[in-house]
Amino acid sequence: MYPDRVVSGMRPTGALHLGHYHGALKNWVKLQSELPCLFFVADWHALTTHYDDPSVIETSTWEMVIDWLAAGVDPSQSTLFIQSRVPEHAELHLLLSMATPLGWLERVPTYKDQQEKLADRDLATYGFLGYPLLQAADVLIYRASQVPVGEDQIPHIEMMREISRRFNHLYGKEKGFEEKAREAVKKLGSKRSKLYQELRTQFQEQGNEEALEQAKAMLDDAQNLSMIDRERLFGYLEGSRKLILTEPQALLTEASRLPGLDGAKMSKSYGNAIALREDKDSVTKKVRTMPTDPQRVRRTDPGDPTKCPVWQFHLVYSDDAARQWVDKGCRSAGIGCLECKQPVIDAILKEQQPMLERAQQYIDDPSLVRAIIADGCDTARKLAQDTMRDVREAMGLGY
Repeated sequence: MYPDRVVSGMRPTGALHLGHYHGALKNWVKLQSELPCLFFVADWHALTTHYDDPSVIETSTWEMVIDWLAAGVDPSQSTLFIQSRVPEHAELHLLLSMATPLGWLERVPTYKDQQEKLADRDLATYGFLGYPLLQAADVLIYRASQVPVGEDQIPHIEMMREISRRFNHLYGKEKGFEEKAREAVKKLGSKRSKLYQELRTQFQEQGNEEALEQAKAMLDDAQNLSMIDRERLFGYLEGSRKLILTEPQALLTEASRLPGLDGAKMSKSYGNAIALREDKDSVTKKVRTMPTDPQRVRRTDPGDPTKCPVWQFHLVYSDDAARQWVDKGCRSAGIGCLECKQPVIDAILKEQQPMLERAQQYIDDPSLVRAIIADGCDTARKLAQDTMRDVREAMGLGY
């Protein structure tokens, strides 16, 4: 099997806000210390909906990378790159499109959903229809094992798996595969070879999943196998052919619990967001003017915290003692709304402070950001080229 690897990307459509941090970036920071991670700026994906006005993309790209670095994404632990600077993404997308049924793209739930939500835009384009296929190429080209997504993106991951499976079925027809696989079995040594054959039989004839997992673990531990022999044996084990592309797993991430200032989903377009690197005065003003429980018309009126958008911020930023203080004070009119909001303001500013400090060096010297991206693009491209060599050869284009 190929090594575990995480791949994820974001479209550069504007400044990132605290919803992005709590919904994705905090998870990225955690993952980078656990597995090899590749995080990319999905600038081609931004064109699927903003093709008629791409002026925002370049500025947003560099601002977004600074936001990532400010949030704690570490280029010494992760590979950061820009999608369009690794042209192999486009090549794999093209080649996958040759064998991907049109119906697979049309049935993706987000296709019609986004068309309805973005009714003001002309989205009758292949770029928009083919968005999930380009997304699949972004992941499959790195043979990623895991993709961090929310529940709404699970259909996209399932489609990636189907595309990978179909590709391997169509093009994993290595000449003399079974003979080469049997030769590879011998390289395991007599004891392991016998065990491999027994486990393979148990899985293929009896459907024994435990036997399959045991055999996979044995292959992972086999130090004397080349990568190509290892892949042949994994394919031979499951009764399939050579595994050229992997089938990524969805790594479910918890949806952001931080709503917008009005209680709805935080979004720059809704005008209810706090930017990741917003200045102190602006943050203070925005939180101080947040709507509260409509029943608290006067300072002396008791309220219900669960009906107040500020309470949702306390659930994210405050500890149990502070939440008890808010609950009791609001319901008894013992505290006013401005008093209730102050701990939230303090907590947001405290969270942002290290981000502002980390970002400043990149703002002062933009060449640092360019260097990080240049290194990341080189690393990503080498991995992508390795995959594309196998893909081209499998499709008869390796000459």
